[in-house]
Amino acid sequence: MSDAAPQDDPIPAWPDVDVVMPIRNEAEHLGAAVAAVRSQEYPGRVRIFLGVGPSDDATEHVAAELAATGDDLVVVDNPSGLTPSALNVAIRAGAAPIVVRVDGHSQLSDGYIHRAVGTLQRTGAVNVGGLQVPTATTPFEHAVAAATTSWLGTGGASYRVGGDEGPVDTVFLGVFDRVAIEAVGLYDERLIRNQDYELNIRLRKAGGTVWFDPQLSVGYRPRGSWTALAKQYFEYGYWKAAVMRMHPESVRMRQVIAPVGVVAGVSSSVAAIRRPRLAIVPMLGAVVVSVEALRIARDHAASTASVITALATIPVAWTTGLLVGALRVGIRSPAVCRVE
Repeated sequence: MSDAAPQDDPIPAWPDVDVVMPIRNEAEHLGAAVAAVRSQEYPGRVRIFLGVGPSDDATEHVAAELAATGDDLVVVDNPSGLTPSALNVAIRAGAAPIVVRVDGHSQLSDGYIHRAVGTLQRTGAVNVGGLQVPTATTPFEHAVAAATTSWLGTGGASYRVGGDEGPVDTVFLGVFDRVAIEAVGLYDERLIRNQDYELNIRLRKAGGTVWFDPQLSVGYRPRGSWTALAKQYFEYGYWKAAVMRMHPESVRMRQVIAPVGVVAGVSSSVAAIRRPRLAIVPMLGAVVVSVEALRIARDHAASTASVITALATIPVAWTTGLLVGALRVGIRSPAVCRVE
């Protein structure tokens, strides 16, 4: 993997960069997260803006201490504690032409900012992102990591399964052209989840290009329990329904496969009580899940049983959230989901 910016079209003057981070309850990890950003080698100026929400630990104290260590870090208050508002207050606090989103638990690959800015300049895109790489530490996390790299687990988005460099619907986190995101109004603060995908819809509607560069990567820690995984994907599905209601033209076939499969499986299972032949539908689904689980468990050295659990949990939880969200009127949250 190349860590340098593209060299076929050298950039004479590297633009300043604002790194924006939504932070809450991150006292244990915040120092390492900031250090990882500070270790990025970039020819231009980099400043870090922390959108810090009300925390139950010493996050605010740690953030203040980090700000005192150099003028490259600014703490911005985020009273709501919500991710989109944290990102917006942090973006508005800066003025650099390039905005880099980084989450509290994410780990940028070496040279990430350098290459991403080069890719922005080379392609004329308004947002650039790369691969979301799971960094698992427990057996269950390894199983979740395997499931999320499968088309069956997450629908085959490029930033999860990889692919060729080029235009895409959305990317993980993102490195943005400030003029472009300010022109479309930044993140929609009504969306507790899926606000990144919705922002990319508006960027593309405005004529911009969202670009996937597989030589960029960001590490993240998968959920560590079945309940945490189910909650995560229920919320993803719930807020996906809100985005679909706002932008119905944005629906893609890969987003329809999971709910159609889950609904077909459940309804056929119920109907099979009276019509046993219909049991073939859930049986076929179980075979597909098992075969895919065997394949990716082998490739990722994960437990097959745990991978099957993850592959079943993700689409069922996502579909349940989607259906609940579709039945709601307007954009409302089933429970407040703050920055994690």
